[in-house]
Formats: sequence, structure tokens, C-alpha cells
Amino acid sequence: MTLFKNRPFASAIAFAVATAIPASFLAAPAPVEAAAGDLDRAVDALRGIATMKADFVQTDRNGQSVSGVMTLKRPGKIRFEYEKGVPLLVVSNGKSMYMVDYEVNQVQRWPIKNSPLGALLDPSRDVKRYGKLVPTGHSDVVSIEVRDPKRPEFGAITLIFARDASAPGGLRLTHWVALDAQNHRTTVRLRNHRYGVSVADSAFTFKDPRKTSRRPG
Repeated sequence: MTLFKNRPFASAIAFAVATAIPASFLAAPAPVEAAAGDLDRAVDALRGIATMKADFVQTDRNGQSVSGVMTLKRPGKIRFEYEKGVPLLVVSNGKSMYMVDYEVNQVQRWPIKNSPLGALLDPSRDVKRYGKLVPTGHSDVVSIEVRDPKRPEFGAITLIFARDASAPGGLRLTHWVALDAQNHRTTVRLRNHRYGVSVADSAFTFKDPRKTSRRPG
């Protein structure tokens, strides 16, 4: 894709996956009683996903998009496999998050706890401690903003769910909006959710492109 010939942009959009409240969800506030218990339900819904695959479309603040497949496995593992022609991989092995750039043979690493994606990977800790319900004005939509007010450099993530009886916990994660410390906003939308699929742990490793290292991911 010509989109990813711009290396700074490529790194920024991939990093934002792992690092905002969308205006479209800040409509008239929902009644307080309608949202009661939704924070706990969201935690239960995320914890109820043993494994999941979903197609994603990732869009930056300028409206440029790239797609791929997300794979999630408890505890703490996630992989973003980008579409053909995009030489990037974002993957977590349960302890650290990596962004692998195969075009320039670089690997960036940071602890999961420093990323808002911890809300997906460890919902009991992050969502319960740092999450708050955001009014949506739609009874079938649940929006939760997760940020650590004491660590603004970690950014924030807003998780948006749709009520769906067929999804774990009765809530289906439809998309999230990540805001990094530089105020760069990225939206990741999910579709074609597949729950309970077989996923090997090897899916969360990677081939290290750095010529001086033979360490596996």
C-alpha cells in the first residue's frame, strides 16, 4: 500500500493500536439507572472471551485506513496481522507488546501495563480500576473510557460494546478509540467475530527481523 511508504505514519498508526471519546457517542446522556451494572458486565464480557478472532479496520485521525485480522487469547495475548502489503505486526505474548516492522527490520517493545490495551488483556485490573461509563444516549450501546489519571503518558482507550445475547457476557466489543500521549487518535472497528476458535500459543510469537539478534519474540 502506498499508505505505508510513509514510515512515520506507519509506525504511528500501528503504535496507536497499543497505546478519546468518539464524538458520535456523546449524544444525550442515558439515564443513570439504564447504565447501572454495565461496567461489571463489560468486565465479565471481556473475561468471558477465551479466544476470539475478528476482522478489523484501523483508521487514523486523518481518515486513512488499513485492515487485517485480530486474534485474542487469554491470558494477555493478542495479535494484529495486517493486510497483505503492510510489513507490520503488533503482537503481545502476555507480558510485553511488540511492534515489528519488517521493512526496516526494527522491533519496538513496551510492557502491557503501559498500554491502554491492558483493558482488553487484563480487564479485571484495568477496566475495574480505571474505567468509567460514558453516556451514549443509546440503550443498546455501552461505552467505557479507560485511563490512569496519574499516568497520562499511557494514553487512554474507549471501548464500545453492543448488547448481543450471542456474545460472551451479552456484550459484543464493536470498536475502540485509542488516544496516545501526543493526542493522536486511532479507531479500530471489529466485525465477523469468531469466539472459541482454536489458537496455538505460537500465534503470539514473531520472527525477529533484526540481523544482530536470533531471539524469538
